[in-house]
Amino acid sequence: MTKIDPIHIIGGGLAGSEAAWQAANAGVPVILHEMRPTVKTDAHQTEGLAELVCSNSFRSDDHENNAVGLLHEEMRQLNSIIMASGDKHKLPAGGALAVDRDHFSDEVTNALEAHDLITIERGEVDTIPPAEWDNVIIATGPLTSENLSKAIMDLSGADSLAFFDAIAPIIHKDSIDFDKVWMQSRYDKVGPGGTGADYINCAMDEQEYNAFIDALLEGEKTDFKEWETNTPYFDGCLPIEVMAERGRETLRHGPMKPVGLTNPHKEEKSHAIVQLRQDNALGTLWNMVGFQTKLKYGEQTKIFQMIPGLENAVFARLGGLHRNTFLNSPEVLDNQLRLKTDKRLRFAGQITGVEGYVESAATGLIAGRLAAAERLGIELSSPSIETAHGALINHITGGHLSSHFSGGLKSFQPMNINFGLIPPVTDIPKKDEEGRRLRGKEKSRLKKQLMAKRALSTLIEWSEKNPVKTE
Repeated sequence: MTKIDPIHIIGGGLAGSEAAWQAANAGVPVILHEMRPTVKTDAHQTEGLAELVCSNSFRSDDHENNAVGLLHEEMRQLNSIIMASGDKHKLPAGGALAVDRDHFSDEVTNALEAHDLITIERGEVDTIPPAEWDNVIIATGPLTSENLSKAIMDLSGADSLAFFDAIAPIIHKDSIDFDKVWMQSRYDKVGPGGTGADYINCAMDEQEYNAFIDALLEGEKTDFKEWETNTPYFDGCLPIEVMAERGRETLRHGPMKPVGLTNPHKEEKSHAIVQLRQDNALGTLWNMVGFQTKLKYGEQTKIFQMIPGLENAVFARLGGLHRNTFLNSPEVLDNQLRLKTDKRLRFAGQITGVEGYVESAATGLIAGRLAAAERLGIELSSPSIETAHGALINHITGGHLSSHFSGGLKSFQPMNINFGLIPPVTDIPKKDEEGRRLRGKEKSRLKKQLMAKRALSTLIEWSEKNPVKTE
């Protein structure tokens, strides 16, 4: 049997783990390089692969009506280790797929360690890989080390972009006052592993809400280093106090919106509601949904204990802020996710300019398959733009610059998967099965469902036409 040279994958996060799994299952040896625990980061707590450093939610799992749910389903169709592990360790979270972060990471780590074609090497790769590494995937994520970042920028000839990302606090459940809070999912929605009563809800009246907003605005925040002062925030993960600065009502229309929830302790309608989502399988830890923050630790404890039901809250982890880095991918990557100036090197994950756990893993999935195909001498393209995977790859490799359906964006920014990245279906029925004319939300819902159905069938065709095999 002909010896197959290994693919080197740098970074053991979600993207690197998924890339390793896909390439190894194609029959190609993989050496997965992970710098932890030899080198630590400001955000990671463990040395496990695929550690979740922020939320424990993979967001909506509704593949018919939500683009991230569609991405979930596409990944399941493509034998994703991230989705298989997530499904195995899911927690109640309404319509979302949330996971026990430690059991999830352990599952991925154990699966990769047990794979015959995967070797895990602990230690930092802090420069451009040597020439003998002729097939490399760099999946070092938003916390890429300074030395490697600089080396990549020097090689690509393009400036990197950067933004701040924030982490939400986690609370011990037994410190929450259940005489004031209650369990309910928004609109009683039942999701993966859920019951329709999957969130802890903390209600505020108007006076309590206004006092809370005042405290957020006045609270002492983390100081930035000089080189960080012009770094923008990513709008999908704004610190809660930054949202408050944008207007007193902003939070009531964001993470503290009171709709779809009924407080059994009071008859009057809630002015605002804080939700907590289960964070581990034991149900002992709960994270504050949408409460990313750059408040200093002492301020967090004082201000968040103003929330009814959390007056005596004990925090297992307080919130934090870290600087994320990503490539100007449309300028520096080709449609195979390779660096244009050195095609030995592919990139995957958040460093490419996708935002979100699942999106990062999805780019790792495609990068792993593309790298394996190249190693095996098989011509393989990315999936069609009609799929969620293909739409993501198209966005980060320049499709957003000219695409009529993406709004004609003039600059590249991190983005979650959304139906706006996928070409719309044009043949939409004007009436439902009972002959009633489709309008507004019903028409929009049908449009998404048809796009999802087309995406899954297109993905299956791509998988069948472009098999990655060793024979």
